[in-house]
Amino acid sequence: MPIHTEAQFTEVYRAHYEDLLRFVRRRAHPMNVDDIVGETFLAAWRRRSELPEDPRPWLFRTARNAMLNAQRGMRRRSALVVHIQQSSDSAAERVTSDVSDQVDSRLELGAAWQELAPGDQEVLALHVWEELSARDAAKVLGCTRAAYAMRLTRAKRRLAARLTAGTAVSPALALTR
Repeated sequence: MPIHTEAQFTEVYRAHYEDLLRFVRRRAHPMNVDDIVGETFLAAWRRRSELPEDPRPWLFRTARNAMLNAQRGMRRRSALVVHIQQSSDSAAERVTSDVSDQVDSRLELGAAWQELAPGDQEVLALHVWEELSARDAAKVLGCTRAAYAMRLTRAKRRLAARLTAGTAVSPALALTR
């Protein structure tokens, strides 16, 4: 889908801006969000004639790379920390018990989440929050679909193990959408 005109690029921008903004907000420091989104769309503009038919995974991958580059500049060891945001579609809200159980479940899920390696957090976030297909998530991570599927399975197991070991929350809670 080569983009040759400003109007075509504007259409891509409007179609994907909100998704990209949410993607970056979940991962980057709030002070860096606008810069990363801007840098991502600048890269898209520069490479507009090379954008794939569905540019969303390409945009996510470009934003992810921009975040990783920023982190490498600040630290020797790059680490991607996904910030947990409370949202109406949060897995903890599926708990049907009273409010105090919901609060406890969220805290337990949050604690288990923070214990996960950054790679596991990213794989799960692409699956749950971004709702990407295995094919598209693999593009974001720069791996094969099979490798992504294996990473997702392992990340789910590790999260379930942490929930089972230290909480009363059902492991399935964090694994379903």
